[in-house]
Amino acid sequence: MKKIAFAALSVIVLAASSSAFAEGKTRAQVYQELIEAQQNGLNYVTDSSYPDVNPVFARQVEQHKQALAAQAAAASHVASGSTTAGSAN
Repeated sequence: MKKIAFAALSVIVLAASSSAFAEGKTRAQVYQELIEAQQNGLNYVTDSSYPDVNPVFARQVEQHKQALAAQAAAASHVASGSTTAGSAN
């Protein structure tokens, strides 16, 4: 009797765990999260500094964030500047 109950319980647990995995993220979502983590400097987190950025790399992370902000500002300036440049002619 115990063997039957154990087998039934095993089947239920297996079915429940497989359905939980089906509700996970897509590869595209995980890939996007990895890109965002790299942009936020999370690849400079070490075992000794987790969850913060290692102080050795703090300056590099700050420079990287400034560079990304400058690129975003330049891209938005170019996008808005192209419409005004066309209307000036």
